[in-house]
Amino acid sequence: MTATIYTLDAAARDFDRVSAALAFLGDHWQDHPDLDAAARAAGLSPHHFQRVFTRWVGVSPKKYVGALAHGAARAAFDDGACVLDASFEAGLSGPGRLHDLFIAHEAVTPGEARRRGAGLEFVWGAAPTPFGEAVFLIAPRGLSALAFADPDPEGGFADLKARYPAANYRRDDDVARQWAERVFASTPGEPIPLALYGTPWQRQVWRALLSIPAGATTTYKSIADAVGSAKASRAVGAAVGANPISWLIPCHRVLASNGLLTGYHWGVDRKRAMLAYEAARG
Repeated sequence: MTATIYTLDAAARDFDRVSAALAFLGDHWQDHPDLDAAARAAGLSPHHFQRVFTRWVGVSPKKYVGALAHGAARAAFDDGACVLDASFEAGLSGPGRLHDLFIAHEAVTPGEARRRGAGLEFVWGAAPTPFGEAVFLIAPRGLSALAFADPDPEGGFADLKARYPAANYRRDDDVARQWAERVFASTPGEPIPLALYGTPWQRQVWRALLSIPAGATTTYKSIADAVGSAKASRAVGAAVGANPISWLIPCHRVLASNGLLTGYHWGVDRKRAMLAYEAARG
């Protein structure tokens, strides 16, 4: 029998329910909640929840809770670590491969900045992803922005357009879907070109983010150390927050100094789900 392909549309539809279940399990793992309790948190029948959770996360709810309950996870929680950081420490998965990304070193020129992007050409569109609907902004030389925008793609686009309001934009959802398939492919494919428009400092921080292995986490201070500015954690935080390409440039892997999940532009629940998704896949 041929296995059913888990499409991006299906993964996007499942995201809210799986995110709710991850939050519930993160809050109650010490109580060893049974399948019925986790299914209720997701609003699904136990049978359906088991299938959806395992397909999305990559491990069963029982195995996920077991990883959180591991002694290393308990010790990590005692130290204030976040749920997903603790699950990684517990051996849920080892660090995964680094994305093999090409970065087009394209900084906006002073003239372009004065013209607010006049002369820049972008294609944008909305497409489903495992973390809900996203907006993709594509420049001639690569992907320039990826923002999660459900349930309002137009609003997500407006947020991106505000960076360069005078640029030319053309909507093409089919192109966006092609990029979504490329970015979230289940198996490695061709390197993904990124066209980064930012200051030299921002691009230095974004390159440091790319060095964090999938399934691992770090802190703002560690990123500051990596870019040679040990006392610049606040400036690093601003550059991380300005990251235009979520997921691929993994700002979701950066935690507070105490290891806790902190504010994330696209929501802490989504950040938790991203870390679980990566950790389970190694």
